[in-house]
Amino acid sequence: MGILSANKKFKGEFGYIKYQRKIGIIRTVIFILIAVLLFLTGLTVFGTQKNFLSILAALICLPAGWSAVNMIMFLKALPCSDSAHEAVLQHAGGLLIHYDHIITSYEKNFNVSASTVLDKNICCYIEDQKADPDDIERHIKKMMAQGGYSNHSIKVFDNLERFCERLDQLDKLRSDKSIDPKAIEDAWVPGTAQTPASVLLSISL
Repeated sequence: MGILSANKKFKGEFGYIKYQRKIGIIRTVIFILIAVLLFLTGLTVFGTQKNFLSILAALICLPAGWSAVNMIMFLKALPCSDSAHEAVLQHAGGLLIHYDHIITSYEKNFNVSASTVLDKNICCYIEDQKADPDDIERHIKKMMAQGGYSNHSIKVFDNLERFCERLDQLDKLRSDKSIDPKAIEDAWVPGTAQTPASVLLSISL
């Protein structure tokens, strides 16, 4: 786990989904191996399934099941591609870009490759060809309203070129208004109202 810890990716960073996949697989395998080892040890030592080691093995099956479900969700998720990441970096300028969102809802989960928030503008890019940008916009709008941001403009792009063009426009707006998105996030104080960018992260896995 030392190598994974050294390359740890936090929510919103490029590579987060791939990192969580690795963590999920390793964690799930470890849980399962421990449960099997305890069960077999108890069976060998006591000659029966009715022993405290078997009980421990059964208890470990609970976190193992949770870990397996979490692993499957990340395996099914669509991470931001390397090519899209490179293109976004060329147009990000001083904007704060978050990657690898898995935005959750009751009906379905939405894969959002990249997002940025500036002033009252929220822009996202999706590579999932099965996703409906309008559905994602409606869901984000609903979640933002619940977070106290009902007057934000929300646009989801499924075309990388158009998304990059929008990034150029927003970066110019950032420069003209002297906005520092990173400083805004760094200045957030725990316990106070979340920033729009952090709301977007909070509704993501």
